[in-house]
Amino acid sequence: MSSTPAATPPAQRMPALFIGHGSPMNTLESNRFTAAWRALGASIPRPRAILAVSAHWFIPSTAVTAMAQPPVIHDFYGFPPELFAFDYPAPGSPEVAREVAEALAPAFTGLDHDSWGIDHGTWSVLAHLAPAADIPVVQLSVHSGEPIGYHVAIGRKLAPLRDRGVLVLCSGNIVHNLRQIDFHRPDLAFDWALRFDTAAKEVMATNPASLAALERHPDFALSVPTPEHFLPLAYLCGLCDAAGETPVPFAEGATMGSITMTGYVLGWPVPPATGAPAASLPDPRDVPPEQTNT
Repeated sequence: MSSTPAATPPAQRMPALFIGHGSPMNTLESNRFTAAWRALGASIPRPRAILAVSAHWFIPSTAVTAMAQPPVIHDFYGFPPELFAFDYPAPGSPEVAREVAEALAPAFTGLDHDSWGIDHGTWSVLAHLAPAADIPVVQLSVHSGEPIGYHVAIGRKLAPLRDRGVLVLCSGNIVHNLRQIDFHRPDLAFDWALRFDTAAKEVMATNPASLAALERHPDFALSVPTPEHFLPLAYLCGLCDAAGETPVPFAEGATMGSITMTGYVLGWPVPPATGAPAASLPDPRDVPPEQTNT
């Protein structure tokens, strides 16, 4: 996204995104996924604000960050010091937080002034999408006690914000099973992960609002052993339903066998990814993946 300050034209509807964020190491790496994120971010007009729905703010309520300067949260363990030193000092926006709460009324949405901030599900992606860190960012929590349909409905209610210059960024992974990770498969997926990701593609291409039907898929239990990384996709599904459109995949692939990196964009053309992969820091090997909060 352009870092040149400019107001979004009133008629400019912002796109909405779902990004498979994978390991927080993607913050510092240059690979085919981060190249796709960077190319997409560079093609999108500067938004008024970014509303992020991250898998890593998974709490038993619906809330939105409402502080003027949200803290940067390093919510993981066992990674190199370079990652803990990474900063993403984007401002917040109490004004946009109130607009989010109003859009979701009459359901209660708490205004969070001090308990959360910008977590790695958000900043690991924005490091590439909006590297200048000069666009206001607010985060919306993922309610841990509600079914998929609840999250799709919230996505529908967020749709008017796109016409007010707000880019909605949903960050998770369609397949995310840390207990099944295989470090010997850095660019491959298990058969069951590919089958489920393909089934999700079919839903997204035909009827995103029917996302809950995937709970009946035979590979759902392995692919979605816990819901927090899958549920951000439901918000994009609601936005698709409100727009009467389907999204387009802009990043595809998998890593470590049991994580798929598929990303979708709604309402914007997919730009070509450019840039060659650079040297990368290793993923942590001395901490069990399921204990890293990735």
